[in-house]
Amino acid sequence: MLRAAAVGIVSCAISACAGTPLKDVRANAASATATLPLQSAWHNDRKVFYISTDISDSAMATMMGSNFAPRLADAVPSALRQPGEKSALERVYKFSGDTQEAVFASVPDPVGPASRDATYSPLWQVFWVTWKAAKPARVLKSEEAILAAEERGEVELARTGIVVNCPIVASDAGSLPGVKISLP
Repeated sequence: MLRAAAVGIVSCAISACAGTPLKDVRANAASATATLPLQSAWHNDRKVFYISTDISDSAMATMMGSNFAPRLADAVPSALRQPGEKSALERVYKFSGDTQEAVFASVPDPVGPASRDATYSPLWQVFWVTWKAAKPARVLKSEEAILAAEERGEVELARTGIVVNCPIVASDAGSLPGVKISLP
């Protein structure tokens, strides 16, 4: 997952800012904020922004600066579920070699407490997308585009046992209440 140049400022009642003594954070938890790296991805041809907090794969957790949470992998069903099939896990498509930003299968609509998208989950099972050598790579911006490329034989999909906790915090339609996005 590519890191975006932006940094997200996420209000959080239980998180601490770097360098602030924990006792001060506890005393002022209602107004405390946490600064987390903001990343961008695609969903249905639109940019979305997310944070990565927990990953079931040690190497990926290290790369992303996230919590290593191996128990997340326990959520992966033994049988392959089809796109759109109901589960606590949703699909995220990551491209081999970081050739493009990830693609999420669903996002809250709108982002925040008024979301009407019952399919959204912040828990994602990683599917690797690899372009076949003879096919020219291009940016795919939706699950439908990825599945169509697979059907045409342009890409291969590989299901992994990796689960990531990546809540969507903003899109071009808005953001979670309290989220402030600032550029470095």
